[in-house]
Amino acid sequence: MKIPQQGWLLRIFVSENDRWHGRPLYEAIVMKARELHIAGATVVKGSMGFGAHSRLHTAKVLRLSEDLPIVIELVDSREKLDALLPHIDDMVTEGLVTLEKVEVIKYRADPPAN
Repeated sequence: MKIPQQGWLLRIFVSENDRWHGRPLYEAIVMKARELHIAGATVVKGSMGFGAHSRLHTAKVLRLSEDLPIVIELVDSREKLDALLPHIDDMVTEGLVTLEKVEVIKYRADPPAN
């Protein structure tokens, strides 16, 4: 898959307990991105954070939270990410979504085995 040197990064901040049709929201977003042939997606679980409600989510032993911050990062062309954004608008009812220009240095996969 080719992406231009100037790409775009869509970053979505949600919580671990957020759901979409009974499944984890982050999983539903990644699967929708894959369905739309987005170049790549990564889900990162944060160890601490807070959002619009200022409620602290932390993995510290004394304040064990089962609702840790989740960040989903997707990189592709603006056009490909624009096709995903209406789905994100429906799926993310609470969280933060950002979009920024990025310079793609390298994007490669191993060649298929024969």
